[in-house]
Amino acid sequence: MIDNFALGLTHGLMLLAAWLLLKRPDLDREDDAGGPPARFKRRRPRA
Repeated sequence: MIDNFALGLTHGLMLLAAWLLLKRPDLDREDDAGGPPARFKRRRPRA
């Protein structure tokens, strides 16, 4: 009995977390998605 409760509770919490992550409004925005990320930009060679 407790095993079914524990499985149901943890799966319910994971479902809630996934639902809240998918409902975030910033997932629909693509601000400045054309270029490479800042950490991959080309660096000048060291002198």
